Amino acid sequence: MNNKKTKRFGIILIGQIALALLLLGAIELVVRMGIVGKLYLSEPTEVVKQIYVLLTHSEIYHHLRVTMQEFFIGYLLAAGLGIATGMFLVLVRHAEDLFRPFLSALMAVPKVTIIPLIMLWMGIGIPHKIAVVFLFCYFTIAFSTITGIKQTADNHLKVARVFQASRWQTIIKVILPSAAPTIFVALRVSAATGIVGALFGEMIASQDGLGNILVKATSLYDTAQAFAIITIVTVVSVAIIALIDLLEKKVVLKWKSN
Repeated sequence: MNNKKTKRFGIILIGQIALALLLLGAIELVVRMGIVGKLYLSEPTEVVKQIYVLLTHSEIYHHLRVTMQEFFIGYLLAAGLGIATGMFLVLVRHAEDLFRPFLSALMAVPKVTIIPLIMLWMGIGIPHKIAVVFLFCYFTIAFSTITGIKQTADNHLKVARVFQASRWQTIIKVILPSAAPTIFVALRVSAATGIVGALFGEMIASQDGLGNILVKATSLYDTAQAFAIITIVTVVSVAIIALIDLLEKKVVLKWKSN
């Protein structure tokens, strides 16, 4: 059975690699033949060269560090406060009825319309981008926590009452483990949107960060460098989501073992 799964995985992986190479080859050919201008699209080989150039210069690491600092602070604040908000609204009597309409109204406000106000209040430094990341992540995590907690099976809560579990024990050992899958889905989605928020804030007003050098590349019509930066951001995003997946497996496994 394991051999069949391994073989199937290998076939799928080879197919995916072949498809990716075919697509990249087609793009290379289309650009080299002049069907699509280099202003709009760059050859993959040129993008690879630009990635190498960027990674061999220390400046890119400074910009990457700034973007990651903005992202992680904003993201962790949003995760902590979002989960706490969701728990408060569901577990405290009448809290959801009282506060949820206001939370829903705030979530409905387009985030891009608030960014100029954040710039006015905080300037164009790192706190401004942290606030933007927070806005892009917080509401998704809060509402997903509410949904996850509400999906806790009644039978599990009854068993907790039978064993005379305290309210805190019920939250830690029953409610949060049941809500964990939904919360982690929100954490994954918010990780991607949070990075977008950091880049967006940097593109609007910043002197540092990956968003800033992306704007500079496009203003100079350097399409290859722009795609190189996008590729680096994509790899970083995938790595962060992979870390969240790993964390989910460890947390859920620990809860199950307990």
